Amino acid sequence: MLVNAALAIVKLVAGLVGNTYALVADAVESTADIFASLVVWGGLRVASRDPDADYPFGYGKAESVAAAVVSMMLMAAAVGIGIEAVREIRTPHNTPAPWTLLVLVGVLVVKYGMFRRVRSIGEESRSTAVRADAWHHASDAITSAAAFIGISIALWGGPGWEDADDWAALFASTVILYNAVLLVRPAIHDLMDKTPEGDITGTVRSAASEVESVMAVEKLTARKAGMAYYVDIHVQADPGMSLREAHELSGAVKSAIRARIPEVAGVLVHMEPYEG
Repeated sequence: MLVNAALAIVKLVAGLVGNTYALVADAVESTADIFASLVVWGGLRVASRDPDADYPFGYGKAESVAAAVVSMMLMAAAVGIGIEAVREIRTPHNTPAPWTLLVLVGVLVVKYGMFRRVRSIGEESRSTAVRADAWHHASDAITSAAAFIGISIALWGGPGWEDADDWAALFASTVILYNAVLLVRPAIHDLMDKTPEGDITGTVRSAASEVESVMAVEKLTARKAGMAYYVDIHVQADPGMSLREAHELSGAVKSAIRARIPEVAGVLVHMEPYEG
């Protein structure tokens, strides 16, 4: 957040002094990044709370809500940048200052590094919100790259090409909007309990089937809540098994699943007689 705040100030001043709206649009994007990170941080804090009487399944959905909010913020920023870019295209203005290219190169390097770091954390933690925040950094890098190209064209083309950086900002807003749509989808999927991405169910089925005395796995469903998973599984075993033995077997199945996938926070095992 501190880095984004510093970048926003640098880009805003450089954009106003250097006569380039593309940099001003970039500053808006960095400002949005600050609020996006605040939303993600708040969502993760709420999602990390332990279950209680009011929320027996925990607060994990707060993480998905944060991801959805960040995605919608990204959409709003894209629309705002696009509208302002069109206005600037229709308004005559001076050629951007050459030194603004150096500012953009520095911003691009910093933002790409932040994108890779945050994306790595998001993938490791399986956090939809953190991954959305990573793409917020990527969108900032995209606007900087587009601004660099636009300003370069304006400087190279000379008179008549002054609005090239505005066209670059308009193009960047389209890319940002596209990324925002891609980001909001997984957040909505998590909120609607869509089957988790990857081979989570396959891994759960394999772990349960390898437990001694498990004769078949009939039904299996899983859902994602924040960074945790919840599993419902129907396990078939010997019909002559006592209630105590069935209870112990269900506990073994649960332990096997959580050992294989530590992110699984809850497992509900339904014991059923094996039908052959």
